[in-house]
Amino acid sequence: MLHTVNKSPFERDSLERCLQYARKGSAILLIEDGVYGALKGTVVTDKVKKAMKNVTIYALYPDIEARGMQDKAIDGIKLVDYGGFVDLVTEHRNVQSWL
Repeated sequence: MLHTVNKSPFERDSLERCLQYARKGSAILLIEDGVYGALKGTVVTDKVKKAMKNVTIYALYPDIEARGMQDKAIDGIKLVDYGGFVDLVTEHRNVQSWL
């Protein structure tokens, strides 16, 4: 399953809930303000790193770039462009959007 998170983890608990429910082998794509969950050195960093042992976490690079977060993402988070976003959607049978 592909999980998408578009809300900042500093304003909503969408990312935290997603991390709790994502099963091993799933993928999580951070988009829009959800990319703040990819930042190093925040209160959610350790939770994201722990989740990366079981799921693959992606962040949409244009959204990272728009927020001036280049070179500030947690090591191991895979950055994708819009084409990569489309590829992720087509590779996964189900998509769960966390609002």
